[in-house]
Amino acid sequence: VQLQASGGGLVQAGGSLKLSCEASGRTFSNYAMGWFRQAPGKERTFVATCSRGGVGTYYADSVKGRFTISRDNAKNTLYLQMNSLTSEDTAVYYCAARLGDMNVLHTAYAYWGRGTLVTVSS
Repeated sequence: VQLQASGGGLVQAGGSLKLSCEASGRTFSNYAMGWFRQAPGKERTFVATCSRGGVGTYYADSVKGRFTISRDNAKNTLYLQMNSLTSEDTAVYYCAARLGDMNVLHTAYAYWGRGTLVTVSS
């Protein structure tokens, strides 16, 4: 499956952004999906994951209550709605896919899109 993330940009602290990740090449609904991020000089970290049907979701503590992961299997697209952004959210955001269940480990995901940069100005 090929993944293409989009929707990043520059936003002021307290603002919102919605990221999208369009999948192609395979049956999207067969894959659990995840969002990860990598800040400058730091390791890639887990943000959120959702199940193949989109009912099951799980979030990193740092984004819980502010970010919402969702998917539209009819449109082969994964989303990440990000609200109440802070400078700590500045990073390159990556979407990833894996066959099977949700997972918080980036090593569990076989398929990755190119990242989209989110910059939050304070």
